[in-house]
Amino acid sequence: MTLPSRLPETVLKLLPHMDRDTPVWLVGGGVRDHLLGRYTVDLDFAVDGDALRMARHLADRLGGYYYVLDKQRGTGRVILEEEPGQRRMLDFACLRGPDINSDLRARDFTINAFAINLRDPEQWLDPTGGSNDLKQKILRTCSPNAVADDPVRALRAVRLTTELDLRMEPETLLQVQQAGPGLGRVSPERVRDEVLRILDVHRPGRALRLLAHLSLLFVIFPELADLEGLEQPPPHAYKALEHTLVVVDRLGDLVSMLETGYDPETATDLMLAHVVQRLGRFFEQLSNHLNHTLSYGRKVRQLLFFASLYHDAGKSIVRAISSNDPTTLQGHENIGAELIEARAAALRMSNSEVRRLGQIVRHHVRPMILERSPTVTLRAIYRFYRQAGESGVEAILLSLADLLGTHAPLVPQDAWESRVEVASTLLEAFFEAREERIDPPPLLRGDELIQKMGLASGPKIGQLLEIIQEAQVAGEVTSPEEALALARRVIAEGLEGYNLSGVDD
Repeated sequence: MTLPSRLPETVLKLLPHMDRDTPVWLVGGGVRDHLLGRYTVDLDFAVDGDALRMARHLADRLGGYYYVLDKQRGTGRVILEEEPGQRRMLDFACLRGPDINSDLRARDFTINAFAINLRDPEQWLDPTGGSNDLKQKILRTCSPNAVADDPVRALRAVRLTTELDLRMEPETLLQVQQAGPGLGRVSPERVRDEVLRILDVHRPGRALRLLAHLSLLFVIFPELADLEGLEQPPPHAYKALEHTLVVVDRLGDLVSMLETGYDPETATDLMLAHVVQRLGRFFEQLSNHLNHTLSYGRKVRQLLFFASLYHDAGKSIVRAISSNDPTTLQGHENIGAELIEARAAALRMSNSEVRRLGQIVRHHVRPMILERSPTVTLRAIYRFYRQAGESGVEAILLSLADLLGTHAPLVPQDAWESRVEVASTLLEAFFEAREERIDPPPLLRGDELIQKMGLASGPKIGQLLEIIQEAQVAGEVTSPEEALALARRVIAEGLEGYNLSGVDD
């Protein structure tokens, strides 16, 4: 493989702002992706000197954020806001060893053991033969103990194998297979970051199946172990764990179609063709929604795939406590939501991410419930989003993938058309009629209710405003006077007579 003679453009832009007196190399995946002609957001640098000082200096020069990743190992991170919602992470670490070649030989895989000298970009280092492995599409560890020394590298191996379409050479495969017990010693934050990077590959279903094959899936997601071998009633064609993995696969098909488009000339999937026909006008909005960044640059898309893994995680518990009816699965979504919230918290995800994951799982069955009615009413749409919020969009996509993963080989046409029609109605409200059907301008404020009706402030005011807004969406009240009359009627009849659960009667 021919080595380029130039640094990546991103690094060239950084050079004028970096300390040129300290030896520093671009290393790892950024070099590998430069060889492959791939765009890289995150870059790693090895520093023969004070890496923390260099990182802090660069952050100050470029107006970025700086924090210490690992004080003991002298690793600091710079986060640059390149444009709204787009972040670039630059990690600076002190050399691990007496020189740069020793540092590279101590790395994880040969295809990550490259370095470019920023002082002399013509000086490329490849001490482990990574360029040849990259050419041969082989994943090979740099040493016999590479994974044992840092078990999180097993997760990275799965991601790289999937992302770059590689094959693990036998010794590397053995190291990865034996990594399970050691992963318990890895910090939750590092496991989280690798898992979410796996969930960000083009179609993560393949990576998750590889994790299962290597006996690592239950190490990371122990709650899924109870789904293995769990029978499901008709119309389910698969046992619970296989169904879950099929759902991830089909969700990957849906999301890939949003991101890359649908080619009717080559496509053979009639189910997806119908999605294009009914939902095609939302594709750009859906793609933007899924790629919206949340905490620390993590995307909604990653949370959606995480949620798909846990959408049925509560089924074994429901089955165990429903001894009078061993086929019942009712309520599994609420237990699954609690399980994924606990797992996400254990992985040190942010509170907002924990809540959102729970909401996706908790509400993924709602489109199925809604399709049982002759029509999806304005009140039903409002209640769906009142409970699910922004995560309602992810719940809709998961519901589609869930149905695709229930039947084999194909979903009955009428069932699929019905589910897609519900999805279209809900997405239309979110993307095209949000102000009218989900969040209309209020007819009355809380202080006005208190003043005009002589009420004390408290939860009752919020409940009254909720009832008024729902009636407003349904077209039952259209003015402040009508809203006030409704509030008086509700107080006279009693709040307990109104459904505030968010679920249709």
